[in-house]
Amino acid sequence: MSVVDSPSAPPAEQPPAEAPTGGRARRQRRSATSGGFAPLVLTLPALLLLAGLLGYPLVRMAVLSFQSLGLRQLFGNLPPDNVGFDNYVKIFTDRTFYEVVARTVAFTVVSVVLTVVLGLGVALLMRRVAPSVRIAMIVAMMFVWAMPQLVATQTFRWLVDSDFGVLNYLIDLLPGVDFANHSWFADPWQGWTVITTIVVWAGIPFIAITLNAGLTQVPKELLEAAVVDGASVWQALLKVTLPILKPLLIIVTTLSVIWNFGLFTQVWVVRNGRPEEEYQVLATWSYSTAFNNNNYGLGSAIAVVTVLLLLSVMAFYMRQMFKIGDVD
Repeated sequence: MSVVDSPSAPPAEQPPAEAPTGGRARRQRRSATSGGFAPLVLTLPALLLLAGLLGYPLVRMAVLSFQSLGLRQLFGNLPPDNVGFDNYVKIFTDRTFYEVVARTVAFTVVSVVLTVVLGLGVALLMRRVAPSVRIAMIVAMMFVWAMPQLVATQTFRWLVDSDFGVLNYLIDLLPGVDFANHSWFADPWQGWTVITTIVVWAGIPFIAITLNAGLTQVPKELLEAAVVDGASVWQALLKVTLPILKPLLIIVTTLSVIWNFGLFTQVWVVRNGRPEEEYQVLATWSYSTAFNNNNYGLGSAIAVVTVLLLLSVMAFYMRQMFKIGDVD
């Protein structure tokens, strides 16, 4: 009798592996790319350098904001008087503080909006011109970006000079217009127009070059599909291009807010180191209080308040950076 081999039983089916949830997948991705202590070791020299350059001045400024330090203590070798929160009480009970904060915020909003909108317009233009023209635009904007703020501000100051400024000369050539010896800073609105122009002119290159790089990542297929579906140029910009550029727009806008909120050089130079009350912003007010009025404790307190206000913007910036990192 022959023995017939019975067919072997099929192997039991293994249950499909459970897909990791969103939170667990994110943790696995982070653990796979964290690299242990290597990132900390690599960034430690930079952190130590920043702590040495910025840490001590910040701590010293914070301590000084609770003291009264003037010329008597500075040149009389006397210890500064501890006054507690008196300097902060003087700040928050002074009407000038709220006027300066409002002026600083208003300037920041206007200058940032103008810089981002004009920078985006230049970036869009760069995508439509010939490559040789685009390279020329980038080189020209890099020269503008590399120019020191002091040099750029002094140049604009000469352009609007009341006696020898070329801008007054050109405007005076218009029929029926008398702009000879016109002072642009006698009227605060005109003066702030000049200051805002300097800041926006210097800020456009960074925005334009950065957004131009971001526009290269916008798929042409999406734009072509939008045009085929009947979308206009503005609709394609609002519905396709800007949503893709949104993370980059948030970053450059936040950086512009941080830079413009700390405005100092432009105001200080155009007003000859003695800005009038209507030209004071937080940075110049702190410096004037400390070094022009020899009240270093109160000036330090104003600087501390300015840093705290900037930290709120920095917190938003870091939050956006972490969110973009999670998406990537």
